[in-house]
Amino acid sequence: MKTMTKLIASAFTAAAIFIGTNVKAQTTPANALRFGIGLEAGIPTGNAHDISNFELGGTARLQYGVNNNVALTLTSGYYNFFGKTYSSSFSDATSTTTVTVKGRSLGMIPVKAGIKAFVGDGFYFSGEAGAGFEVHPPVAGGEKDTKLILSPGLGYATKSWDVGVRYENFSGQGNSYGLVGLRLAYGFGL
Repeated sequence: MKTMTKLIASAFTAAAIFIGTNVKAQTTPANALRFGIGLEAGIPTGNAHDISNFELGGTARLQYGVNNNVALTLTSGYYNFFGKTYSSSFSDATSTTTVTVKGRSLGMIPVKAGIKAFVGDGFYFSGEAGAGFEVHPPVAGGEKDTKLILSPGLGYATKSWDVGVRYENFSGQGNSYGLVGLRLAYGFGL
């Protein structure tokens, strides 16, 4: 857990330094469309932490400027919650046997609509809601569920780059979980 936190903090710092070389406050011109492609990394929380220590994925985001400081977003892509490796030991009177098993990964396709509100100098608050479609259930033969996604976040955007941090909650069917994620994206006007 500490290694993953350090990795995400290092990635965020590197992205901030890289973006700092091209600092121009981002505004979203009215009636303008932007498209961004992002790399996602996160730490699973809740029930997902029981099966995974790390999430990695990619997303595409379409952004429409309502006015210079507010944009509507539509985001989709793929998240993979990598399965943990478990070890169990069994003993009898004469020996001990250790069995190591790699857990299944959980795949998720998010489809989210949201809003970004720029508060000055490229900084923004965001909120997204939508559905998450499980591709690989965490248990072989298990049900693939559709989850409600709610995701508040904050970030910093320049003309070409966008770095955002968010909490994403997946709930429904009696199994709720989430992730604390970082998104680094490259975007351009359409």
